[in-house]
Amino acid sequence: MTNDTPAIEIRGLVRCFGKTEAVHGLDRTVPAGSCYGFFGRNGAGKTTTIKCLLNLLKPDSGTVRVLGMDPATQELEVKRRIAYVPDQVAFYPWMSVRDTLDYAASFRSKWNTDTENSLLERFRLDVRKPVTGLSKGQRTQLALIGAICADPDLLVLDEPTSGLDPIVRREFIEAVIGAYQDADPGRRTVFVSTHLITEFEGLIDRFTIVEGGKATVCLDADEARSKYRRLRARFAGEPPTLKNPGILRQTRNGRELVLVTNGATEQVLAELRDCQPEDIQSEALSLEEIFVVANQ
Repeated sequence: MTNDTPAIEIRGLVRCFGKTEAVHGLDRTVPAGSCYGFFGRNGAGKTTTIKCLLNLLKPDSGTVRVLGMDPATQELEVKRRIAYVPDQVAFYPWMSVRDTLDYAASFRSKWNTDTENSLLERFRLDVRKPVTGLSKGQRTQLALIGAICADPDLLVLDEPTSGLDPIVRREFIEAVIGAYQDADPGRRTVFVSTHLITEFEGLIDRFTIVEGGKATVCLDADEARSKYRRLRARFAGEPPTLKNPGILRQTRNGRELVLVTNGATEQVLAELRDCQPEDIQSEALSLEEIFVVANQ
């Protein structure tokens, strides 16, 4: 794989369950070296898409490529270079934490023991403890350690922090994922499906929002923050009503008018100034706020 080869390439992906179309003609390219967000409500098709990437499900039509390879015909080579953490993790019940990590390491050509020791200490996991005695959060931590220590080219995370408490979630996202990419910038890619969008705000480079198995918004994070804006205007009397099609939402709170715009900020600002407000403020929306307004 060259630096120009996408980490993930999806073209016309369709996957049905009976008469229900979980993924409908999805197209997406994930550049190598990026932290890519895959956002959507429950049932939007996120996990189905991921399982097609991992050859856990066969597409009904369309193609998927992972690190430039077909996961259906080059499954072993693909899985040597990726790591996957699902929402629900499971381990062999007769193993301890130590046994589980050693077992995972036995399938890998390289294993970062320094990272393993550091994360075990950070998460305060006792390697002697049987996996049956771990909480849901601790099982998630163990799965994340196994994924990170393999030093994969592509890290696929499906709701990876749903079982962690808020402090550990923030620490993992900022320190662990950030350190994973920083160790080899430009090559290591994170593809994360999550509903905890706010906690990944500072790491996401690009994202796709899916609804009903279709991509509804695909943007660079910085481009999204520039495109989606919140405008607050205060007036001496009752606020006006604007009818610009670039306005996604407008609400009134006393003498204040709050608008959310989608790519028409300058035009809306000009219209607001024509109404002679006492004050105007403009601010970017967070990625979670963008997700909410894009799905209304």
